[in-house]
Parts: sequence; structure tokens; C-alpha cells
Amino acid sequence: MTIIEPKAAPPFHPQTPGQVRVLSLNIQVGLETSSYVHYFTRAWKHMVPTRAARDNLERIAELASHFDIVALQECDAGSLRTRRLNQVAHLADRSGLPHWEASVTRDLAPFAKHCIGCLSRWPLRRVRSHALPGRVPGRGALEVEVRPPGYEPLRLIIAHLALGRQCRARQLHFLAELVSARTDTLLLGDFNCDLPELHEHQGLREASLAAVHSDSTFPSWRPKRAIDHVLATPTVEVLDARVLDARVSDHLPVATQIRLKLESRND
Repeated sequence: MTIIEPKAAPPFHPQTPGQVRVLSLNIQVGLETSSYVHYFTRAWKHMVPTRAARDNLERIAELASHFDIVALQECDAGSLRTRRLNQVAHLADRSGLPHWEASVTRDLAPFAKHCIGCLSRWPLRRVRSHALPGRVPGRGALEVEVRPPGYEPLRLIIAHLALGRQCRARQLHFLAELVSARTDTLLLGDFNCDLPELHEHQGLREASLAAVHSDSTFPSWRPKRAIDHVLATPTVEVLDARVLDARVSDHLPVATQIRLKLESRND
């Protein structure tokens, strides 16, 4: 695991043209957690706005500013508990990443608006929101495409999966069917499961999706489980992938550096 101070740049290789840095993080609605006890003693903070959460969003934005694309899970799109602040839009503004999308997965307005988000240095194209299958609605995925000038497109599918294994299996099948062999694709986010479950999943194997790291991400203060993942199709050239010890949530962020393909002359 790589230790990173909140204001330090990630310890990646020097970035050259065509290389893209991607971050994935469950931000827990901006809350910082450092003990299991906090899930009980600080549960009220999930329902009302706090100065601590707003300050922690600044730390998350600082971390995000070192990346080109940021996949966010467990955000709020603007409700009473955030004083109507759309956290995805706010992080885009504070991190200097001008393009963003937020996909609401569970609307409990006016009290909460759960969402998944994406921040990017480049315009987000072909944006689609997906409701994932499950007995209880509220899990979803956000599909976007980026295409820096002169390069082939990169597709990202950002997901936050269910807690139950049977339900997750259905959701992973759904996501695997979204993958196209024609476009470099990353499937990433909070999967709520460890690597063996992903390795055993027939749909992921048929889609040729492979995990790029195996380090633990949860809980952030004493990581024991790898439940936050980045899966890549075989054509994606992964230069580096690591978990960062940036404790701005109850999950640790996953950072990936890839190289894009040059644009085909036939395009």
C-alpha cells in the first residue's frame, strides 16, 4: 500500500502524453471514519449537514486534483443533509476537473439524494445511467466515455454494488453485458466483495475483465478486505495500480495509471 499525504501528489511515474490517471473512491457522503464505533456514534452525521463533512470534501477535492478522471461512489446530489450541495459538482469545481456527471441511485428527497459521480478533464460522452437489478432498488451504475484529442476512447462503468452475494451476482452479470470488446473499458467502484468472488464470476470471465490490484481497501483505518476494485478489459494498458493510504472516508481510494491508444487513421 502506498502512503499519501492529503496535499501530496500520488507517487506515480511521471505522466507523459497519452497517459491517464484514474481515481476511484467511495466518499461516504464526505464523512471521515476512523473506527467501527463511529458508525454508531456518528450515524447522525449521515442525516444532517456538518462542518466536518464540508471540510473533508476539501481534502477529497485536493486528492482528486491530481487525477484526470475520478469515479465517485456514495455521494449526495443535493439534499437537506448537505444543505442542497451537490457533492459531485462541488468536487468538480474544487478539484479543477471541469466536466462532471451525477447519477441519482436512490432519491429520498428532500432528506437525501444518493448518487454516483464522475469528474473528468475531458468532456464526458455517451453518458448512461443504469439501475442495477435487486429486490431493493437503489443500486446503480454510471457509464461514460472520454476521448482526449488524438486518442481512442476510454469507457468507464462506475458501480456501487449490493451487500448480498446473490444480488451482487446478478448485478455483475448485468455490468458484464455492458462491456464491448471494441472499446477499452474500465469497470470500477465499490463492489462490496473480495477478489475470489470476482474471479469465480462467469460473466466477468466471459467479458475478459480482470482486476488490476489486490490490496485491501476497507476499513480505511485498518484495511482487511479488498472490496473496491478496478477491472480492465485485455486491451487496456495498465501502467500502475495501487491503493492509496488517504484516509478521507471509510474506504481507501484506488489509483490507476493507464496509457491510451493513439487514434486510428481511419477515424
